[in-house]
Amino acid sequence: MEIGGEKILGIVNKCKSGCVAPSRKEIVMEKGKLAEIIVENGITYHLAEDGCYYPQLSLEQKADYVIGKYGIMRGEYLMKYRRHEYLKMLMDGIWNQYLHDVDEECHREVELAAKRIMEKEGVTEQLKKENPMEWVRRVNGIKARVEEEVVKNLYM
Repeated sequence: MEIGGEKILGIVNKCKSGCVAPSRKEIVMEKGKLAEIIVENGITYHLAEDGCYYPQLSLEQKADYVIGKYGIMRGEYLMKYRRHEYLKMLMDGIWNQYLHDVDEECHREVELAAKRIMEKEGVTEQLKKENPMEWVRRVNGIKARVEEEVVKNLYM
């Protein structure tokens, strides 16, 4: 049997360091040297310093979006308290997309809820023209209340 133009004398399931595992195979070459890279069953393995082959794993995300504050907050919560969900999304390649979607949804929710409350409480363009400082105070208060509710929902 040949790999990379060199003749293989055998396959051993034991590393130089003494580890024994079916997924860590040492390929003994004719010249006493091991191949740096091998491909087996479509998986690329790299030779490490300890003499074992380790698979080249990458967690590729399907999309690369900028994540805002709500996405970051949700991500931190999932990493800390719902690790299994975080790892599943990470392995599936949808972690970045999920956080981006959460962030956009929260921003949309804040905007819509703030508009509804502003209409309900009479914070209008007329008030903005007549008393800009009062308008800013009331709008900031409304946004703070809405954001507080949105953040509570992030941690559920």
